[in-house]
Amino acid sequence: MAVVTGGVSLSPEVRVELLSILTADENRNISDRAKSTLLNLPLESYMKALVVPDADERLFKYCAGNNADKPGIADLMAKNPACPTAVLTHVARHFTAAGIQALLDDMERLITDGNLVAALAQSQAASREQQALLGEVHKDETLPVAEIEEAAKEIEPDPVKRETLTKRVMSMNVVQRLTLALKGGREERMLLIRDPNKLVQRCVLQSPRLTDTEVEGFSKMTNVSEEVLRTIALTRKFMKSYVIVKSLISNPKTPLDISLHLLPRLNATDLKVLTNNKNVPETLRSTALKLQRQRAKTGG
Repeated sequence: MAVVTGGVSLSPEVRVELLSILTADENRNISDRAKSTLLNLPLESYMKALVVPDADERLFKYCAGNNADKPGIADLMAKNPACPTAVLTHVARHFTAAGIQALLDDMERLITDGNLVAALAQSQAASREQQALLGEVHKDETLPVAEIEEAAKEIEPDPVKRETLTKRVMSMNVVQRLTLALKGGREERMLLIRDPNKLVQRCVLQSPRLTDTEVEGFSKMTNVSEEVLRTIALTRKFMKSYVIVKSLISNPKTPLDISLHLLPRLNATDLKVLTNNKNVPETLRSTALKLQRQRAKTGG
């Protein structure tokens, strides 16, 4: 009763959270007063509460039923891992592109609820790129057998284990491969990074088991999609590694806009090597040469 009447001093975010919990109180007087009090609180208080990392799920349920249409509320729910996916499905129509992106950046959370993926795919707020990516979950195309078998030879030298790995992946649908990409082992990730499905590729790069060494290997590969290389380049934690940066620049498969953007990060020795690398685009080599001359003039 002290909480609903304001008789106890609480921060705005804590008060909103507690009041949301109390709306389901068995005491009708308390639940009604909690609901009434919540109606008079400023939107800013809800926004502060929704970013708390360990917020109670009843806060999210209350906001889903009462505030989801308010500017920014649904997106904050999408950005907080504590919000149940079932609740997110309920408010999916209120997400902006920013909220949808937050979920695409957390594939492990997103794929736990097929209804959420379906709801996002129908969102009018999704960008064209996001719509195309979400549509990948429904693409149950046949995996290229020859490519999968060839990739498996590079990954697993034991013929028996290789055959088991290949058959296992080939028998899976998209959703199963998404899960395997997130939770499987190194061999599965090395194989699935070459999967034609962009969501599967994204899951590999978001796997909590993924190591820096694996990403270094991906950044050197010329038989992965440009999308994989672009995603690596746009992921901040990967870009902390100089080895990955250098590998991306030297990879002829890396999109030119990415390699040109990363070029200034090369040291003098690697920059000189790049100017003589006939495998990379001419534009990249000539730009590297100009940068080398500029550094020589300035002593940089």
